[in-house]
Amino acid sequence: MSSYEHLLSPIQIGKTTVKNRVFMPPISTNLANKGYVTDELVAHYAARAKGGVGLIVTEVTTVEPTYVYLPGDMSICDDSYIEGWKKLTDAVHQYGTKILPQLFHPAYMAFPIPGTPQLIAPSTVGPYYAKEAPRAVTIEELKVIIRQFGEAAYRVKQAGGDGVEIHAAHAHGLLGGFLSPLYNKRTDAYGGDIHGRLRLTLEVIAEVRRMCGEDFIIDVRISGDEYTDGAQNLNDAIYVAKQLEKAGVDFLHVSGGTTIMRGSSIPAPGTPMGSHAHVGEEIRKHVSIPVATVGRIIEPWFADELIANGKADICMIGRANLCDPEFVNKAQAGREDEIRPCIGCLRCLNGIMFGKRVACTVNPSLELENEDTIQPAAQKKKVLVIGGGAAGMEAAFVAKQRGHEVVLCEKQDTLGGLVKIAAVPIAKQELIKVIQYMEHKLERAGVEVRTGCAVTKEMLAGEFAGYEVIAGTGALPLVLPAFTGFKHCVTADDILAGKAFAGRKVVVVGGGSVGCETADYLAPLINDLFPKNREIVLLEMAEGIMLQESGPGRSLLVQRMMKKGVEMHCKAKVERVEADKIYYTQNGETYCIDDADTLVLAMGYRPDSAVEEMLKESGVTYHLIGDAQQIGNIKDAITQGYQVAKEL
Repeated sequence: MSSYEHLLSPIQIGKTTVKNRVFMPPISTNLANKGYVTDELVAHYAARAKGGVGLIVTEVTTVEPTYVYLPGDMSICDDSYIEGWKKLTDAVHQYGTKILPQLFHPAYMAFPIPGTPQLIAPSTVGPYYAKEAPRAVTIEELKVIIRQFGEAAYRVKQAGGDGVEIHAAHAHGLLGGFLSPLYNKRTDAYGGDIHGRLRLTLEVIAEVRRMCGEDFIIDVRISGDEYTDGAQNLNDAIYVAKQLEKAGVDFLHVSGGTTIMRGSSIPAPGTPMGSHAHVGEEIRKHVSIPVATVGRIIEPWFADELIANGKADICMIGRANLCDPEFVNKAQAGREDEIRPCIGCLRCLNGIMFGKRVACTVNPSLELENEDTIQPAAQKKKVLVIGGGAAGMEAAFVAKQRGHEVVLCEKQDTLGGLVKIAAVPIAKQELIKVIQYMEHKLERAGVEVRTGCAVTKEMLAGEFAGYEVIAGTGALPLVLPAFTGFKHCVTADDILAGKAFAGRKVVVVGGGSVGCETADYLAPLINDLFPKNREIVLLEMAEGIMLQESGPGRSLLVQRMMKKGVEMHCKAKVERVEADKIYYTQNGETYCIDDADTLVLAMGYRPDSAVEEMLKESGVTYHLIGDAQQIGNIKDAITQGYQVAKEL
């Protein structure tokens, strides 16, 4: 028996038995085609069903044709969608997994496709999210929308679906907006106190039950607390949960936060697992139907603990199942070290709003052919991988999987490359798991790994003659010689690698991710004016900091720096540096910092070209990957390593 006896035990949901308590919550994929189920969507969800998930709640599925949530949304707004949904439900059911679409009306959060009419909302409130004020939906329109929810649910039943999830959380979409005082300012029967704000959701539930009968699962996603002044709170949510149970809901999917308060509904990397478990636990005390919790549940031991300790009945595990579709099977078999680790980076959703398909940093391909199903190479080669960072480790693994003879050489004593340094700042510790996972993967695949081994020309001409070379030799920090005259000038990498130690007053030049993470790392954990606290000044030439990042991780990092008293100056250009002075201009004025004792350079990276020059001189066939090819992030590095090795 698996050690996760609580997590992997069956559970009764209404009249349906689900084989375990690992449910997959909605994660947008953009794999639909004008709302229709595609073969890619079928394969995507079938892979998670095959991987052992007990129940899948699909991504947003719209119930009417006018408003689109995302460019690649799913829909079930008329009967023409039933055929595709039948393919999807059949594919998932063959593995004993249940499936529910998440029914949704985007309302004021609809995608602004040209020709879309003015967006609707509970009230004319739109400054938090919408680009222009929406109009308040009328009661007559609500009657139509309620019917559309019921008809959509009935089509799901016709297609063989096991039920539906009704999205009423996060002050998001029509129902979530009606529930939240942030958006609902109505004075009619659908506004005012909690009874009025809940009315629309209850009427939708009643219509779905009327259309679909008692043997059809209805779950509702709610925010246990919106974590915002003037918004829905835990007391409200407990009462809402009781009313939903009375209305015949079969289980509750308790989330938290809102989509407009970054980092509240979808937790940022480095935040504790089970980010909404505390509100779910409290709600669970007041209802008798099962309660699912959600929010950064990425390890099986923790999910099992949540259930064993009475925090929840069900764990919604989304990004971890996206990252590794075999998450459940591997946990059940005791192969936890083979689970591909989700690092919470949210790059899976980075391009969703722009029509890009779902992706993953640690899983370089979500296609039918991926690193787990890679096809053998027609011609076997001898392959030398130089560099044991993320790109090199991925390339070595994939090349070996394809049947090539592979040797990986890393000049340092350990694998990981710049990922080891990237894991040092606050909230970045999950990156350590990536290194461990990739090392274990190389070992299981039988890749010959040589650490402390710098490849030379002589080795290329001798031992490795005839080898095709993949070079993932990383990057070096940009260092301007004009700045190095300062009495203690170091790079951010030096600080994070422990090669240098910062003094009491530190100036960080560069407000990108590395500069901000280093400033956060060096700043006092609490801004209490303690005499020995460091003072951190960050100088950035651009108009803002971390302009290439937009997720909740960025938001929490900036908030931490502000709380810690990090002094941030944008549009600030360092003009010259002396041994004990740093001069910068901002808005036409020149300023001098004359009391700093450490200057930290975080101005970006450049490819390390030394190995490429050696490869050129040696006349070998080679491929550059990762930062050696172009400066990027860990997702770029792993993806390039995968792609190059896949095409060898």
